[in-house]
Amino acid sequence: MIGIVDYGMGNIASVRNTLSKLCVQTIVSDQAEMLEQASHIILPGVGSFHASIDEIEQRGLKGVIQDLARKKPILGVCLGMQLLFSEGFEGGRKEGLDLIPGQIKRIKTDYILPHIGWNQLHIQNEGNGFRDFEGEHVYFVHSYQVQTDATYIVATTDYGTEIPAIVQKDNVFGMQFHPEKSGKVGLELIKMFLGVNMKHDKSYTSH
Repeated sequence: MIGIVDYGMGNIASVRNTLSKLCVQTIVSDQAEMLEQASHIILPGVGSFHASIDEIEQRGLKGVIQDLARKKPILGVCLGMQLLFSEGFEGGRKEGLDLIPGQIKRIKTDYILPHIGWNQLHIQNEGNGFRDFEGEHVYFVHSYQVQTDATYIVATTDYGTEIPAIVQKDNVFGMQFHPEKSGKVGLELIKMFLGVNMKHDKSYTSH
């Protein structure tokens, strides 16, 4: 069972619908005892860093998420990925979940923001298990990016500047894009997070 953290600001419906395509049972909750039952945790996100952390703190979820991340694989999606880091500067400085060292700052690019649309993944480490996703297109919607050590960067994308697109520290994963809106590639990435080796699996089709 996959636990989706409900803190009132996430793209919960689209994440849950995508998991249903994979025939994965889900639970949506802001209660520690419910999320503890899950094998994996997904932290969705739509909105601003500052407001999201405020909501997480008001619901008493910050310590819960940090504790879950010590015991289970956790995936942050879009803003959810940004919340995994030490601090963000959207709407003023705010401490994040601090599961991965790094800062969330506005993208410095000559291109129009927000960065919206399909863009390519560039895998940074051939030995990280993601090499089959080199050059694949996924769907982004964001104006802020993480600044972190290269150790934690699995993949980048280019938008007039290099932007971390997938990050990992031990069992903590983040995807700056929306895998649930990225078609077949997004399904493959979610399956990889869930520990299912589905590359070249012909038992499903893209929707």
